Amino acid sequence: MTLAPLQNASFAIQIHVAIAVLAFLLGGLVLFRAKGDKAHRMAGKIWVVLMLVVAITSFFIHTIRLVGPWSPIHLLSIVTLWSLYSGIRAVRRKRILEHRRTMQSLYLGALVIAGGFSFLPGRIMHEVFFDGPHPWMGMSLAAAIAAVVLWLAWRSFLARRLSA
Repeated sequence: MTLAPLQNASFAIQIHVAIAVLAFLLGGLVLFRAKGDKAHRMAGKIWVVLMLVVAITSFFIHTIRLVGPWSPIHLLSIVTLWSLYSGIRAVRRKRILEHRRTMQSLYLGALVIAGGFSFLPGRIMHEVFFDGPHPWMGMSLAAAIAAVVLWLAWRSFLARRLSA
């Protein structure tokens, strides 16, 4: 594990990664704890701002160029912005189930799945976690994060099944 690839990356990538990590952590807390109370609403608002920053900073990252400076990842950023709008609109209209599904899908698609692609060989996060003098540290950390996310998702799934 080494932070050198991030330290040598553009400022846009550094901000994007830092805010995405915060959004991943806070989003997990928001999704897997009690809903509807003041803490949920406040954390949700902060998460939306974090996701806005993640989506907007992605437009300044051009490491994969398929159409001029753009790549399919930029389409995900547009979908992210639309999903944030849709999720906020749904909760304001008291469509809680639609809000929940939109935000859960956004977390899964934009942070878990798209974030997972950043760990592929040749990408910066792969270098951060799996290169350097101690690759076992990155592998261990990645495995621990994956285990916690899966455990929380399973626990949340069981809680919803038991309450239904």
